[in-house]
Amino acid sequence: MTNDIQVARDTLQIEIAGMTQLMNNIDDRFVRAVETIQTMKDRKNGRLIITGMGKSGHIGQKMAATFASTGTPSYFVHPGEASHGDLGMITEQDVVIAISNSGGAPELSDIIAYTRRFSIPLIAITSKADSALGKHCDICLLLPQADEADPNGLAPTTSTTMTIAMGDCLAMALMARMGLTSDDFKTWHPGGKLGQKLLPVSELMDKKPDLPFVSPNDTMDKVIITLTEKNMGCVIVSNDKHSLSGLITDGDLKRHMAPDFLTKTADKIMTTNPKTIAQDTLAGVAIDMMLRKSGSPITSLIVIDDNNDLTGMLRLQTLLSAGVA
Repeated sequence: MTNDIQVARDTLQIEIAGMTQLMNNIDDRFVRAVETIQTMKDRKNGRLIITGMGKSGHIGQKMAATFASTGTPSYFVHPGEASHGDLGMITEQDVVIAISNSGGAPELSDIIAYTRRFSIPLIAITSKADSALGKHCDICLLLPQADEADPNGLAPTTSTTMTIAMGDCLAMALMARMGLTSDDFKTWHPGGKLGQKLLPVSELMDKKPDLPFVSPNDTMDKVIITLTEKNMGCVIVSNDKHSLSGLITDGDLKRHMAPDFLTKTADKIMTTNPKTIAQDTLAGVAIDMMLRKSGSPITSLIVIDDNNDLTGMLRLQTLLSAGVA
């Protein structure tokens, strides 16, 4: 019987070794590739075209999606379909990245010839510089001759991992050059959990008119009525509904239960330094503050503006309902 855990660890170790070799192989050719793509982007009329056959094609589709989602217009063109008309999808304003570990995939020959005919920049990702692809490209991003994780050295494993990583390196370098912000990123990721995490707190918070306010001198009988009516699990203690004096939660009520409880004032029960968050903070940061960075999880954050004025309250329940967590 095989030791499955050991096989997994051996596989990862072999792939890590390949990734280390790849990291040491990054050189000026990588910089030229990034500059070539950026020049295309700066013209604002070209796209990054990714192509590859078989597993290289699957990687190419992932790569195109990564570039597109980080601000570089990108499409995958299947080399087989390209030979039957889809070459027309590639224009002279584009840049082509062709992926082939061996560099000898015959299906790529028409795309290589097309880019040479129309002087379309061709970036190769291959492990064979002396292959057809390696010889005829403009920039060769060379993958190291690393061992595959397959004991027979046949199944593409380390080589595919390195190829995906090379694509990520290109995309991240372009992002760094662009100075991409979280607002830009949200533009390309409006849906799903990621889109919700990129929403600002101001779009998810309960706004001031809906908040449960009591003054510091209000007695607990009034506090309990406000707490029950608003049903938010807490009340905000404030003199003017702008500055924050404290917060009273259900937990605070339980901790201070005593025969004279109802006659106590809010300022004697409240937590005096409740957690606050700026209204332009991302929802993903807020959920992290509530669940991981506050010691024990908390259920509410007071939202403030640039002047430290109270503008709203963000509840954990709202974040969970919105799919942020």
